[in-house]
Amino acid sequence: MHEIKCPNCSQTFTVDKAGYANIARQVRNAEFDHEVAARLELAEAEKKTAIELAETKVASQLQHDVAAKDAELLELTARLDQLTRENQTAVELAEAKLRNDLAQAAANKDAEIQKLRAELDAAGDKQQLALNQAVGAIEKERDALKNSLEVAALERSQAETSLKDRYEGQIADRDGEIERLKDMKAKLSTKMLGETLEQHCDVAFNQIRPTAFPNAYFEKDNDASAGSKGDFIFRDYDDGTEIVSIMFEMKNEMETTATKKKNEDFLKELDRDRTEKGCEYAVLVSLLETDSELYNTGIVDVSHRYPKMYVIRPQFFIPMITLLRNAGMNSVGYKAELELARTQHIDVTNFEDQLETFKSEFNMNYQRASTNFEKAIKELDKSMANLQKTKEALLLTAKNFRIANDKAEKVTIKKLTRGNPTMTEKFAALERPDPPTVE
Repeated sequence: MHEIKCPNCSQTFTVDKAGYANIARQVRNAEFDHEVAARLELAEAEKKTAIELAETKVASQLQHDVAAKDAELLELTARLDQLTRENQTAVELAEAKLRNDLAQAAANKDAEIQKLRAELDAAGDKQQLALNQAVGAIEKERDALKNSLEVAALERSQAETSLKDRYEGQIADRDGEIERLKDMKAKLSTKMLGETLEQHCDVAFNQIRPTAFPNAYFEKDNDASAGSKGDFIFRDYDDGTEIVSIMFEMKNEMETTATKKKNEDFLKELDRDRTEKGCEYAVLVSLLETDSELYNTGIVDVSHRYPKMYVIRPQFFIPMITLLRNAGMNSVGYKAELELARTQHIDVTNFEDQLETFKSEFNMNYQRASTNFEKAIKELDKSMANLQKTKEALLLTAKNFRIANDKAEKVTIKKLTRGNPTMTEKFAALERPDPPTVE
């Protein structure tokens, strides 16, 4: 027996071992449930904080990268424009200088020709031949300069034509590639588009599986026994303890599709698939709503609609797995402790259940034995009542015999013959002595 003091009224009362064990079990279960809830809440808070920090970091890094790329693009564009202007200016200056030089050289040569002709007119026959030769050389040099100018102009024209043809060819090739991709995408069905996205994610994961996720399970969800299924299931383990589990769904569609789907149209079914397959997280990898500023940020938390659910773009497929896995690693210790505590609690519960089963079966047998014992007692009571009646009847009979005996013992001839003269005379005659016999 145990004495327990009430904390409110300070009254002490006594309970037996079974009652004390029941009270202790209730207190232990309440403390255990409270501690489990506190640790789960702490683990969820840490996980949520880690995910928010990772999302903030990824978004900040993405914005930084985008800003850097934009700045680099602007810088390259400015440099290209400057180089173009400088090249054009240099070409124009070179052409102007070349024209000026050629014009100056031609003018100088014309002046020399005129001078030589004047000297030729003034000179004699001997010098005329030499002057004619000099004039011919100068004219030949002038013609060579004119030819060089024409060749330079022709080369410049050919270079411009070649550069124009090359850029036009590149533009035509790009337009042809765009048309080819549009044509290919137009010929693909919605299912093929989805399978293309699935193949992309599958290849992206398997490329880093040996190094980043050697113990992970990542396979297609082929179980449609519940009526629906997701696309992929990811599970990772640490010494047999599950770190994180994710249900993935991939969605894509053609640009020419008349009825555009929204990401929100697939969240409810994804949440149901996640629950049926026992996954902790649900992630929708989507190329839908390409013009949405919300979804184009990369990672969108939709836990306000469905718990532990995210919508991401395909380029964030591997970073999302890494983020959730790292967040899950922080709670592995808590999960192991909770699993150990749950196992111990299950052992205690099983022992208590077995004890309660034994007590219940023993109580059942006791009730049956008690019922049979009561029936036997009742039958004995009935038999004893019958025996008591028989005893009373026998005692009454014995009393009657005793009374009869007493009456018989009190019977005398005098009493019997009283009032009966005949019998009195007979008994009197018998008492008289016999008369002597005469021989």
